Amino acid sequence: HCAARALRPPVRSIIQSLQFLKSPTMAVALDSAAITHGIQLAVAPVFLLTAVSGMIGAVAGRLARIIDRARVVEDRARTQPDFVPQAYKELGHLRMRGRLANGCIALLTFCAFLIGITIILLFLGETTDFQANRMAVGGFLAGVASFLLALVCFLAETVIATRLLNFPLLREGGAP
Repeated sequence: HCAARALRPPVRSIIQSLQFLKSPTMAVALDSAAITHGIQLAVAPVFLLTAVSGMIGAVAGRLARIIDRARVVEDRARTQPDFVPQAYKELGHLRMRGRLANGCIALLTFCAFLIGITIILLFLGETTDFQANRMAVGGFLAGVASFLLALVCFLAETVIATRLLNFPLLREGGAP
């Protein structure tokens, strides 16, 4: 009985310190159904994050190949003076492709950030009294718009890359 009295003040202080959870500005719902529903809402945008991470990997690989090619072209131009005019032209195209790839990666990273914020807002909106629905919708739509712009950069980069294809055998009249 004496031990129970000794525990009361610490328990009371813990409960008092958690009183902010009952504040009208942000009350936490401890209902497991609400938390489960919040997790379900937050999981849907995670699939977009998966697509974004795959795209970042693909574009980063393309950017690495662009950089490698630029180094090869520069080295060749240093050793073969007659190649310099063609090197300038190709390096210009490679620079443009690199900028598009960098822009694509930046847009994809921004998209991932916005989708992460959306997930947090959806979870908070479902588990607390914090009204985040409009911000979550805005963040999600901005994330999707960023993803679409990244796809435009990716398309432009691949179009430039395919324009640069040069098949000497075909130009010389080789068999198709």
